Amino acid sequence: MSLVSTAYAADAPFAIVDPDLSSWLAPARRDEFDVELALRHAGTRRVRIRSERVGDETLPAVLVTGGISAHRHVAAHALDDSAGWWDAQVGVDRAIDPRRHCIVSFDWIGADGSLDAPIDPADQADAIAALLDHLGLRRLHAFVGSSYGAMVGLQFASRHGSRIGRLVAISGVHRAHPYSSAWRALQRRAVQLGALQCDGIDGLVLARQLALLSYRTPDEFDERFGAPQVVDGRVHVPAEDYLDHAAQTYAARTHPTGFLRLSESIDLQRVVPGSIAVPVTLVAVQEDRLVPVADAYALAQGLRGETRLRVLRSRYGHDAFLKETAAIADVLVESLETGA
Repeated sequence: MSLVSTAYAADAPFAIVDPDLSSWLAPARRDEFDVELALRHAGTRRVRIRSERVGDETLPAVLVTGGISAHRHVAAHALDDSAGWWDAQVGVDRAIDPRRHCIVSFDWIGADGSLDAPIDPADQADAIAALLDHLGLRRLHAFVGSSYGAMVGLQFASRHGSRIGRLVAISGVHRAHPYSSAWRALQRRAVQLGALQCDGIDGLVLARQLALLSYRTPDEFDERFGAPQVVDGRVHVPAEDYLDHAAQTYAARTHPTGFLRLSESIDLQRVVPGSIAVPVTLVAVQEDRLVPVADAYALAQGLRGETRLRVLRSRYGHDAFLKETAAIADVLVESLETGA
């Protein structure tokens, strides 16, 4: 891969400081640059990488990635005090603290819909390596990945192992389970059918609703929603309101092509566990219907380096990394401070 020399203007870092830290926001920097990547299934393509760094850039660097809907804005900071997608874990006095680490994040290549080609998780790992080169970071203290981010983290540990101190992989393993892939294939078909009817947004809404059902568990829905009722001559299921709101919100900020290509990317995941020798902490959720615990055990047994596997119980299933704040924080603190 070769870096394009032109970098786009980065925002200058600054901080807002309060003596008691109650309103302290970490210094931050955003950056964009172009890079040519040799994609595994689509040849060499020029892509733009958008990144964000939070905290003192001289501190040990921790890369944070999430699911396919995650982005570079992980948590509030001095440049942008709006909520990030993982404020529960990133921030002052949280598990990933910008006073102890420089937190690096980026937008998935293809998320903006500009790359209409197959995108392998290995391609994302190579994009991260290009990002580290651009930022002048020889090595990450840690890579923390959840869901798709965990898959990419495993790819990075396999392909660029000398550039990572340890990996925390939450609810993501070395392969896509065939049952989960079938579920995602139906979601993609919903988007494609919507596009055929010149209604791509409604197709994406339906796809997201199907995805939400796969992320959560029957137990949560049983506790959260009541019985169906007849309203205006039709049967109304209480969960419909939740699914409609969540999916409409998602579709309003998601490019259909980006969704399709990143959904496909999950299904392309293939890593040989024995190719990974760095310390790894794996987190699996017993109720996760997308990433079976059995696959996490198989991965743990095949890794070559020091490995720990934590199995959690959660009614939130695959979304536990977003919802089980205390349990995930405990794992992160131990992993980042004491190793894998």
